[in-house]
Amino acid sequence: MPSQFQTTIQRPVETEGVGLHTAVRCKMRLVPAPADTGIVFRRVDLDNFDVEALGRNVARVSYATSLMKQGVWLSTTEHLLAALYSSGIDNIWVELDALEVPILDGSARQFIEMLDEVGLRRLRKPRRYLRVTRPLEFSDGDRSIGIYPCEEFRVKCTIDFPHRLIGQQTTELTVTAESFRRELASARTFGFVEEVERLRTQGLVRGGSLQNAIVLTRHGVMNPEGLRFPDEFARHKTLDLIGDLALLGLPLQASVVAHKAGHALHTQLVMRLLSDPSLWIKTTDSSFAPDHAKSEREPRHVLQAAS
Repeated sequence: MPSQFQTTIQRPVETEGVGLHTAVRCKMRLVPAPADTGIVFRRVDLDNFDVEALGRNVARVSYATSLMKQGVWLSTTEHLLAALYSSGIDNIWVELDALEVPILDGSARQFIEMLDEVGLRRLRKPRRYLRVTRPLEFSDGDRSIGIYPCEEFRVKCTIDFPHRLIGQQTTELTVTAESFRRELASARTFGFVEEVERLRTQGLVRGGSLQNAIVLTRHGVMNPEGLRFPDEFARHKTLDLIGDLALLGLPLQASVVAHKAGHALHTQLVMRLLSDPSLWIKTTDSSFAPDHAKSEREPRHVLQAAS
């Protein structure tokens, strides 16, 4: 059963690496935070400027999810957010000395290892959940996404690429710390070799390499180690989806179904859901028992301040 109390980490932990898109080296430090802080990025190179990991701060979603607040940017947040959100961490400061979260090996595995190293600490404040009570769904051409009432946090993600190693793949699971670690954390980001030069002229994937991404040719993969899972591509897209859903700001009680969706549809779902309080309640009840739930309808002005 999910924790009834908010959490943070036991002590600070740090790493460093290059950004996937900027190729800029960045030191990242995860720091314990008190109850009701949420997940907050802190640019230590800019006088400790804080950017909350919330939907209202989404700035750009082209090949990565970037946040911006008062002109301060943070790029490629989704892999770290997926690890924090799936691990049940409610409050943490993420200190960075550059504008892009390190890509590390292109997955969330090393972020999970950092969290394992320091452990979680329970705080003396009840955890609140965002429980979806009515469906929301929309599409863009053949891409679609929907969110539906559910007693737990479930995701189903389908991708479809015209490549012999990919094709149509679907990943579906109930998201817990254990299932994320086992099924998704090691799945790496991927791209196609014929697109690399075009993307680099657009200022993207400048830090990409075979050490931090799966690179596909027309006939296979360039990475010497091959794939970690036959369906690693769908698993990674599911990881991305969870990271973007973390921008809701609270643990989710709902089922999310995404078909050929990407960061744009993921973050649209976050924004549309938060903008319509008739679709959800906030509750401190992790057991999803409506007769005993301590819940609250959030008026719109409170939502904008808290989310």
